Amino acid sequence: MNDLNCGVEILDTTLRDGAQGVGISFSVQDKIAATRALDELGIAWIEAGNPGSNPKDAEFFKLARIIRLEHAKLCAFGSTRKKGLPVNEDLNLQSILEAETEGVAVFGKVWDLQATEVLNVSLEENLDMIAETVAFFVEKGRSVIFDAEHFFDGFGSNSGYALKALKAAAAAGASRIVLCDTSGGAFPDAVSLGTRAAIEAISPGPVIGIHAHNDIDMASANAVSAVKAGARHVQGTLAGFGERCGNSCLAVIIPSLEIKMGFRCLPPGKLEHISEITRKLAEIANVALPESMPYIGSNAFAHKAGMHADGILKNRRSFEHIDPALVGNDRQFLISEVGGRSSIAERAREIDPSITKDHPVAAALTAKLKALEAQGWQFEGAESSFELLVRRELGRYQPLFQIEAYRVVSEHPSGGAIACSHAWVKVLVDGQREIAAAEGDGPVNALDCALRRALRRFYPELDAVRLTDYKVRVIDGNAATAARVRVLIQSSDGKRNWATVGVSEDIIDASRAALVDSIEYKLICDIERKFKAYL
Repeated sequence: MNDLNCGVEILDTTLRDGAQGVGISFSVQDKIAATRALDELGIAWIEAGNPGSNPKDAEFFKLARIIRLEHAKLCAFGSTRKKGLPVNEDLNLQSILEAETEGVAVFGKVWDLQATEVLNVSLEENLDMIAETVAFFVEKGRSVIFDAEHFFDGFGSNSGYALKALKAAAAAGASRIVLCDTSGGAFPDAVSLGTRAAIEAISPGPVIGIHAHNDIDMASANAVSAVKAGARHVQGTLAGFGERCGNSCLAVIIPSLEIKMGFRCLPPGKLEHISEITRKLAEIANVALPESMPYIGSNAFAHKAGMHADGILKNRRSFEHIDPALVGNDRQFLISEVGGRSSIAERAREIDPSITKDHPVAAALTAKLKALEAQGWQFEGAESSFELLVRRELGRYQPLFQIEAYRVVSEHPSGGAIACSHAWVKVLVDGQREIAAAEGDGPVNALDCALRRALRRFYPELDAVRLTDYKVRVIDGNAATAARVRVLIQSSDGKRNWATVGVSEDIIDASRAALVDSIEYKLICDIERKFKAYL
């Protein structure tokens, strides 16, 4: 274990390298929101864009001057001067200077092939381009981070020249020299070797950093290997997205360095917010985080196998590498036929604390669950329907309404008009009947609207409920159009989210079952919350 006072500086490049990912486009307001989120987490440096590449980045840097940041420093990004052009005549360098950021990230070629074949310059002129650009910004009072592009390829091809390029940046005053695996094809042993060689070549001198891409799924491993070899500056994107296969995922690297290796990456107390901030950043980018994402994902601490659930309940260290609370995540016990009584009892205890895995209700629920899943039901990811199942088994379920009849009709007009669906429903609530009809974009939308309209007189709080996701899974494809289908619905009232499931040979009826569970779950939770508040 390293000294806990020992730190690794973090630079997030979501707004620059991350923005180069497929399907990602940040507005100026998105960039401001992301900057605030990264600062809230305590990231040291935010590489916010290339002001010389597009008007949007230039506008952001103008607005960024009035943003108050508590932890982070902004960094503008750009390349070394153009060949044959003095630094004070290079418009790109001027635009970086005009961004007025405390830091400047300059990338330059350190692979001889890139210098001669891509830039079409001599090896000596390339060194001059690096040194003169770094010196230009240093003289202007900027802290210069030199990104040694394609370093590991260059080190493997011509180590002498690659190290000479690093020395040129160091001699010109760069405060940090970052070794880039630009093509993302390096392995950890090569990264470790190259990092040690770089430190030896410029020591004592600038801090050595690492910037890895994930083209062979090694980015996080390479970043950790570089730190083990002596690097003390790590670049990446918080959620891991970026060009091609993405960048080093800081939401994975930071917990690994802090919890497992003893390095301080964030200010004290910030690590427990990393799940929340990573999800916020993904939402700003309109990117869905992988459920299996280490540390952060919804499945990162999910336990399904009965043996695993039983082991966790006895000693969490038996099947968890860290306490999920350290990174602001939660443990989940998934409900399924392979879950066993321990996981089922653990979820049932949320309703009745007296239930253990040996309780008769746990045994009955296990048997019922296996029977239902054999018919195609699946409660993994539909915990609200499972909670209603538990209540029924405990005798603590009282239907709050009954659908006596319903009808759904879809019309498909000709002439390119949008298809329209109509639904009619009759409900019974405390002996009173209500009939309502509604039109929707599809049959499920129409049924949802009609059902909530019929219940509105009795339960006005349902106006706040909206469906946020709707999924259909064919259970037995061999049965073709007669196959049973499973419908999973996610709902929200703006404060809470919950998921329910329905199964039938009729997709509308399966949807109806999931809708009824969704509404009843909402109403039961509201009733219990009001009762607790009254007490």
